[in-house]
Amino acid sequence: MAARRRQLAHLRSFTILTLGAVIMLAPYVVMLSTSLKSQEQLFAATFQLIPSPLHWKENFSRALLEVPLGRFMLNGVVVCAGILVVQVLTAVPCAYVLAKIDFRGRETLFAIVLAALLIPHQVTAIPVYVVLASGNLLDTFLALIAPFSTSAFAIFLFRQFFRGIPDDLVNAARVDGMSEWTIVWRVIMPLAYPAITAFSIFSIVAHWNDLFWPMVVVTTPEMSTPPLGVLFFRDQESGGSQGALMAGTVIITAPLILAFLFAQKKFIDGLTMTGLKG
Repeated sequence: MAARRRQLAHLRSFTILTLGAVIMLAPYVVMLSTSLKSQEQLFAATFQLIPSPLHWKENFSRALLEVPLGRFMLNGVVVCAGILVVQVLTAVPCAYVLAKIDFRGRETLFAIVLAALLIPHQVTAIPVYVVLASGNLLDTFLALIAPFSTSAFAIFLFRQFFRGIPDDLVNAARVDGMSEWTIVWRVIMPLAYPAITAFSIFSIVAHWNDLFWPMVVVTTPEMSTPPLGVLFFRDQESGGSQGALMAGTVIITAPLILAFLFAQKKFIDGLTMTGLKG
């Protein structure tokens, strides 16, 4: 009976996970199907998931040749990489201090970090825009990167992960004469790769897909990030061709899916190894 109950529990979990996966993947499957269709097939009386004949060459050719899609994606890579590097460089030392150094006010500072998680970046958009505009920094990579140079979520995630690292390891490094700064980069950083990988997925997906902030600070197509580039594509080039528009969207979203597939093990390890200690 116990074995049967376990089997039923596993079957129930598998069914729920499969249903969730289908719901999550359905929009992407429909988008991919649309990118393979002509305009006539899109408005046919019957729905075909895999159309016949396929029109992927026409749609993907328009997406790649009629607009600078490569430039949009390059801008996205520069922005996401710049944000991620700065976030990691600032969050790791902050998290180490909150996790491994005992000082008055530490818990208060950690509470402030938690409170910062509740503030969406849209709330601070106007004052940040005013500062950037006063410095003539609009429509630049700095305007796209600087507002996200620190991440409360990164500090929280790394702090929880560092709490799981034995204090004896840190104390041994101190006995060997290492400074706190050296401990961060030579002892803690190599151990934090799973947490950094997990956070990298969150950060890259969030900023690759971000449309709000680029719409605020970008004024020319040359500085557009992928989501904003899709809007230019829709408004100026694709006309009535939803197939070409969906082909462009498939190209833009494909790197995120491939990155997650290659990094999913470390992503899961980073989340599961992140301590739940208070």
